[in-house]
Amino acid sequence: MTDTVADTLYYDPYDPGIHADPYPIFRRLREEAPLYYNQAYDFYALSRYDDVERALVDAGRLRSGKGSVLEMIKANVEMPPGMFIFEDPPQHTVHRGVLARLFTPRRVAALEPQMRAYCTRALDPLVGAGGFDFVKDLAAQVPMRVISMLLGIPETDQEMIRDRVDESHHVEPGKAMTYDAHDNFSGEVFASYIDWRAENPSDDLMTVLLNTEFEDETGTVRRLARDEVLVYVNLLAGAGNETTARLIGWIGKVLADHPEQRHRLVEDPSLIPNAVEEVLRFEPPAHQIARFVAEDVEFHGQTVPAGSAIVLLTAAANRDERVFPNGDAFDIDRRIGQLLTFGFGPHYCLGAALARLEGRVVLEEVLKRFPEWEVDLENATLASTTTTRGWDSLPVITPV
Repeated sequence: MTDTVADTLYYDPYDPGIHADPYPIFRRLREEAPLYYNQAYDFYALSRYDDVERALVDAGRLRSGKGSVLEMIKANVEMPPGMFIFEDPPQHTVHRGVLARLFTPRRVAALEPQMRAYCTRALDPLVGAGGFDFVKDLAAQVPMRVISMLLGIPETDQEMIRDRVDESHHVEPGKAMTYDAHDNFSGEVFASYIDWRAENPSDDLMTVLLNTEFEDETGTVRRLARDEVLVYVNLLAGAGNETTARLIGWIGKVLADHPEQRHRLVEDPSLIPNAVEEVLRFEPPAHQIARFVAEDVEFHGQTVPAGSAIVLLTAAANRDERVFPNGDAFDIDRRIGQLLTFGFGPHYCLGAALARLEGRVVLEEVLKRFPEWEVDLENATLASTTTTRGWDSLPVITPV
């Protein structure tokens, strides 16, 4: 793009100032440069809802097989088999299908009692203390316990696994993330658990993954190879910890910023599910999804050439006033419809129902004990990451 507007409007996904509050830039992108080109990092970006939705379903020209993160596409990392979120058909269809058969609505719904138990364990000791940290005391605990219980990771190792996942997402402020296929995706940290489960089956997902038969893309009926199981477990552990923890942090921050709406949730808990949905729209844990352009594709009268990287700014699309009137306002009464927080089309997030359930249960249990809180912004810390956006620390003050 060579016009003057595009030259003066600059979006840098690694800029700490933009990361702190990207929404003014997102608004300008939607209005002034709906197809934006960043020459410094050589990528295109889409910010309007209709464009992002169209791109997410165009799996033929806009591919996932080189990754869904800009740095990953640029690094040209070779993905291990089974990392289906970074695959294209037919491999994606097969590998996603295996997990979809296991990640059923019934299995997810059955987790609710354990979620409430983890919330009770985390929150009850904090009552009367005058405050707590929404991230360290809650968001870092509940998703870790839930996904570990689902997978079959021993409680003694759960914090270590969570910390490794968290560390892998952090970067130096202003820097891009670096990728190594083995370090980032191999899942070797889970090898001992998988080997144990092979000899000592249980009712967890590790055991199910080891024993499930499926028809692969060659038509062969088989079980997953050990390396494939490692990749699946690594993927589930990472996604189950990181993004849901970010969601819980944003629940704490957004509802502190809107106390009048929080009071309504205390008075009428039936509003909580839609409030969680609105948090997911208003402050999504992940702000962008990247794609590799396999064939020329046109947006707004301009060609994005094959071989390019394109970033789909889902957080910008979620506030597009063409779809969400007054999109920069938080409103628990909003009729939301289809948000793009979990993607759309063939790569729609399989864990969306689990994240929504955790968000609802956590908010219900917090409001039962803490109908009032204020954020201690002086001691709050926004995480330095490029794959997600959220809080490393969010201390809140509560009445004693």
